[in-house]
Amino acid sequence: MSANMKRMKVRLGDLLVEKNLISETQLQSALAEQRKSGRKLGRVLIDSGYVEEEAMLTTLSALIGIPYVDLSTFELNAHLVKRLPETDARRYRALILKETADGLLVALGDPTDIFNYDAVVKALKCPIELAAVKESELLSNIDRMYSSSEKLQSLASEVGRDMSDNAVNLDRLIAVSSKSDAPVVRLIQSVFDSAVKADASDIHIEPDENLLRIRRRIDGILHEQILDEKNITSAMVSRLKLMANADISERRLPQDGRFTVNVKDQQIDVRLSTIPTQHGEGVVMRLLNHSNSISSLSELGMPEVVLNAFSKIIHKPNGLILVTGPTGSGKTTTLYSALHELNTPQRKIITIEDPVEYRMSRVNQVQVNNKVGLDFARVLRTALRLDPDVLLLGEIRDHETGEIALRASLTGHLVLSTLHTNDAVSTALRLMDMGLEAYLLASSIKAILAQRLIRRICTHCSSTASPDANEQAWLLEQDVDKLDNQVFRRGNGCNNCNHTGYNGRIGIYELLVMEPALAKALCSKDQSAFQIAAQKQSTFQPLLRNAINYACDGVTTIEEVMRMYGWTD
Repeated sequence: MSANMKRMKVRLGDLLVEKNLISETQLQSALAEQRKSGRKLGRVLIDSGYVEEEAMLTTLSALIGIPYVDLSTFELNAHLVKRLPETDARRYRALILKETADGLLVALGDPTDIFNYDAVVKALKCPIELAAVKESELLSNIDRMYSSSEKLQSLASEVGRDMSDNAVNLDRLIAVSSKSDAPVVRLIQSVFDSAVKADASDIHIEPDENLLRIRRRIDGILHEQILDEKNITSAMVSRLKLMANADISERRLPQDGRFTVNVKDQQIDVRLSTIPTQHGEGVVMRLLNHSNSISSLSELGMPEVVLNAFSKIIHKPNGLILVTGPTGSGKTTTLYSALHELNTPQRKIITIEDPVEYRMSRVNQVQVNNKVGLDFARVLRTALRLDPDVLLLGEIRDHETGEIALRASLTGHLVLSTLHTNDAVSTALRLMDMGLEAYLLASSIKAILAQRLIRRICTHCSSTASPDANEQAWLLEQDVDKLDNQVFRRGNGCNNCNHTGYNGRIGIYELLVMEPALAKALCSKDQSAFQIAAQKQSTFQPLLRNAINYACDGVTTIEEVMRMYGWTD
């Protein structure tokens, strides 16, 4: 092994030049940088952009006679991986891949490091063979395989012991918990770390009779972790309430609050809500990552006909544009993508939100505060006196807010807002239910965009799939013909998607443009005529049809479409 390493040190740079992967000039530059920094030559070449990491590793593996393993698709065995203690795995950047005839196949961050090689052999007490892997994939899989479950359980047990020691004086425990090294502080930080790493949108803390559930919503689906220490709930909730400036002595009524946490150099705003349950206070936290960049409209996944029409409508000088859908369907993201396009030095833009979910320069963003009487209606009235061109209203919640928004749209302002409805057609009817006049709605609304988020198939483990009998019958009911020639796809599950088969989400949309026929039906409050006029629009395609098109295009699965619309468990 060591002979191969010496050979590699002599020949790696020359071999990369010989294979035309780098030039002689690049090699000399990298060698000079290596002498100054002391880093490995391969890492210098990769970081300098002279060679792709996979190409370099393939060459390296051939040179020293070890396999190159793509960890994005490699199936790891959790039990086998944990034969190497987590501290050793992180210290030596090592990961057990599989058993071999002679011992174990182990991935090392640097397979040429003889000291790490010897340390891993000593820790495992058996012979090992090495494999080359991408360093970023190695580190992410170490994080994933040595999951936060064990760490959370360990910290929970530590908090439980503190609870036992301070059982008669919870106030003292809460005071101690303000210290940064207190077990409950480290437990909560670990919960946030694992949630942000998994790109979760929400954290649910739910006490049960004999245990504590911590659930994270990832791509719209809840994933559960169980902690055996149910008695730690009061300490966790009290600490979170302190962070959110809520009343820790009030446990009988729901409370709301906000705070900010730092997770891996990211500022995460947290919106906290508590509710008393049978077994203790439950907590739900919405995570808002302000470091996330704002997407352009073209990046949201709108069908071209919808994108072109919506892009044209948002440039109108006045009127009301509504984006509708359930909580977590991406409405605010769509509105901010529209603002991103409208945000020019020539326009005054004011947003009124609860809370402010994105930060945008040149835009006046106001967060409502009901505790001091700063509600949507009051801020909206004030905003109209500040000479705005564009107003973004976080949500139309009641008749008063809706009426002000409508009148603002009729007096020279472009107003963008959201509403919780199932589809575009029912939105205008929902506004009438709030007591808003039909003639005002018909003259002010320019467009209604309804949307949902649907999970994408993981591109790393995607493969062709045939619909089963149930799916075929459902597709035929939806008038999807030519099933024999249609190719569908599914995700088989891999390390990149945490073996779910899905990775990320994409929007599905239906756009309703307020044309004369729609306005006439709305003024006469004729729901049937309104529905018929909507279906005749060239830009209108129902949400379900949009979702089925994505399944036919291999973006999502039939199963996911059926799940979203309640046709399967």
